Amino acid sequence: MSHAHAGPHGASVDAQPDVYTNPVWRYLVHAATLVDLELRKLRRDPSELIMRAVQPALWLLVFGQAFGRLRVVPTGGVSYMAFLTPGILAQSVTFISIFYGIAIIWERDMGLLQKFLTTPMHRSALVLGKQLGASTRAVSQAVIVLVLSWLVGVRLRMGWGVFGVLVLVVLGAAFFAGMSMVLAALLKTRERMMGIGQVITMPLFFSSNALYPIDIMPAWLKVVATLNPMTYLVDGLRGLLLGVGTHAVWVDLLVLAVAGLGMLCLASYLFPRRLAG
Repeated sequence: MSHAHAGPHGASVDAQPDVYTNPVWRYLVHAATLVDLELRKLRRDPSELIMRAVQPALWLLVFGQAFGRLRVVPTGGVSYMAFLTPGILAQSVTFISIFYGIAIIWERDMGLLQKFLTTPMHRSALVLGKQLGASTRAVSQAVIVLVLSWLVGVRLRMGWGVFGVLVLVVLGAAFFAGMSMVLAALLKTRERMMGIGQVITMPLFFSSNALYPIDIMPAWLKVVATLNPMTYLVDGLRGLLLGVGTHAVWVDLLVLAVAGLGMLCLASYLFPRRLAG
């Protein structure tokens, strides 16, 4: 009969912690490790979030107040400032996530990404950890936008629905961060990534329902808006914060979850083949 070898303190050296023997738990721990690394970066240098708060502040204070005086956009019985706030929140989430690929390319250039890829970590756990890491930044940005909206007099529903808002922000950021990683794997340089990021962010924003409802769009733009994941992020946020969403919130959550899963699969396929090489 075989016996486990005893260690210096009588413990079996064959016994391993559950994190190593349970593949699901090991997968989640690997992804959570990357999220923790992102949180540490954020704690060391929160200046990026402060600088990114300038743009939503300008949209709310300048565009929101000026355009709201025209009273030409149907807003479902709420003020235009309130109508605009979920759109600006979605914009902030999108912008902070879509440029996440630049950090990925920087990590590749510094050799950090290659070190991750030489570990037993599953490729999809790496991508998932990066997606959720971007979501932590997006959640911080969302808190800033909500505080700004309160300071300018916008009153939103801030009950238990705020947890749904956080879930929407996480799913939306995970999708756009995954898209950014796919683009980073294809483009491979920070300069190209910066250029394409600037090209696609504004069309995503203006072809969604962030500034105006889908009902007043021309027919071709309605089609584009329906295919735009940012539309579902804005709609879900409006449903929870204002009660004027077009779809049921679970529909918006489902669309973002499926889209994020698709980006997880695509980025997991491209990462070891294109970006790290």
